[in-house]
Amino acid sequence: QVQLVESGGGLVQAGGSLRLSCVASGSIFSTFVMGWYRQGPGKQRELVAGITTGGSTNYAASVKGRFTISRDNAKNTVYLQMNSLKSEDTAVYYCNAKRIDSYQYWGQGTQVTVSS
Repeated sequence: QVQLVESGGGLVQAGGSLRLSCVASGSIFSTFVMGWYRQGPGKQRELVAGITTGGSTNYAASVKGRFTISRDNAKNTVYLQMNSLKSEDTAVYYCNAKRIDSYQYWGQGTQVTVSS
């Protein structure tokens, strides 16, 4: 069983920055495709950014150029650096880990609130 624990959320003014972290338990973190998802009020959960085992990244169009996903396999941690935050970025952000057989794990979520 893998546990994902997010941190780094909070309240920030528009234009500000936050860095989310997600620490995974277990010793096979490097084999997981990692991602950050978010769910805003009244919206469906959506993919924000993903990073493969080889370090390739992909981003939602709405965050491209503002957010950066990275991973540190030695620390079992994936990060999401969020810059130039907008009110529409307000959401609960979830860490996701996908195994090679496509089974997925989810964190409990961390709230990000951007005030305009």
